[in-house]
Amino acid sequence: MRIAAIADLHGHLPETPECDVLVIAGDLVPFPLVHDPPGQAAWLHATFRPWLAERPAGRIVGIAGNHDDVFEDGPVRPPELPWTYLQDSGCAIDGVRFWGVPWTPWFFDWAFNAPRGDADEAFLTERFARVPDDTDVLVVHGPPRGYGDRTTGGDRVGSTAQLDCIDRVAPKACIFGHIHEDRGAWTRGTTRLLNVAAVDADRAPVADAAVVLDVAAAG
Repeated sequence: MRIAAIADLHGHLPETPECDVLVIAGDLVPFPLVHDPPGQAAWLHATFRPWLAERPAGRIVGIAGNHDDVFEDGPVRPPELPWTYLQDSGCAIDGVRFWGVPWTPWFFDWAFNAPRGDADEAFLTERFARVPDDTDVLVVHGPPRGYGDRTTGGDRVGSTAQLDCIDRVAPKACIFGHIHEDRGAWTRGTTRLLNVAAVDADRAPVADAAVVLDVAAAG
């Protein structure tokens, strides 16, 4: 299976390569619409939906990010979109098993944040405990600790609970974004770790943002 992976669109809608599955790892909406669920819902319907429909992909799998308030429980709900949306849930496509987790450590009280002061990551540990052992592709908005999680100030802000999950499950790939300035690829054991943020630290689009990888179905 050929997968194209991207995250942190922030309203930029780039071209994406032909693929079997397009994976979008959160932070979809334009930055000015943060904390504006009605505006986000309108943008998703009028702008994001047509872009999704035009993607040269057999299927699209996506999660929300910390800027995508409209996907959290509230009075405004996101529109129906032509994709498979994952939120602490999974799907199988042609034998490849995907699981999506939008949650990140607390950061400015944005969407899908763990509680403030959750230093031992008890909240995130519970969320990542739900990831099945047979997951092939883990789609998470934020990075695991030590991989693609270094900020411009030099701090490591990734999740240790997520790293423990990766060690337990050993997915073929873990796709994430969130920390724009540490885009890149790493390997831990047999897992490919990919920060595929589509914008830089100044939220300017990067060239050829989507990363392509091949993942074989188990068995």
